[in-house]
Amino acid sequence: MFLIGGGADPDAVRASHAPFVAATAGGPITVFVLDEGAETDADRYVAALRLAGAGEVRAVVVSPERPPAAADVAGATGVFVAGGWTPGYQEALVGTGTDWLPRDRPYAGYSAGAAIAASDAIVGGHRRDDGRDVGAEEAGEDLVELTVRPGLGLVPFAVDVHATQWGTLTRLVHAVDAGLVSEGWAVDNGTVLVAGDGPPRVEGLGSAYHVTREDGRLGIAVVRATTPG
Repeated sequence: MFLIGGGADPDAVRASHAPFVAATAGGPITVFVLDEGAETDADRYVAALRLAGAGEVRAVVVSPERPPAAADVAGATGVFVAGGWTPGYQEALVGTGTDWLPRDRPYAGYSAGAAIAASDAIVGGHRRDDGRDVGAEEAGEDLVELTVRPGLGLVPFAVDVHATQWGTLTRLVHAVDAGLVSEGWAVDNGTVLVAGDGPPRVEGLGSAYHVTREDGRLGIAVVRATTPG
């Protein structure tokens, strides 16, 4: 699993996308992009993957009315879920079930696509249920209360994104403190958290932050990228 924190400049894209592209062994990639009306930009994600070395890339625009299907990923050697409005991605890709998603091929999620990879996905919000702020309103995804919904179940920990750039690490800390999730990772732009066999590792340009709770005490570990972009 390749969980990308965000970032749009070419260096950030190459650094964060290249590990996933390499894992697909040069085969075709299916990209799922949420239908957000005039905001929909599937070409952006196709271009990003090609910038990172991908060959054949096919974009599929999804919505609650047009959820993904197994036929969309037939023959693909990798699945990529793009970024945008996280609650909408959760509704479109998880709301009608996840049987469409192959579990034996590399998965990459960018921003929203990384967040919904979790079993318990942080989809937005900027306040706790007691009214305390946990982050910037601009990062709340049109939600007020810190909100966790079922995700794709690809990783057992929660994921938050744009960690340093949007200040979402504090939201993740509060999600763990409130017991909404048991642990999580917040990932910087230009950075990818690679999860699978063994402990997660961090690649790209920035850092990722591991938030845990043990014996009632919160812990935050800063993990810098192990490879340069």
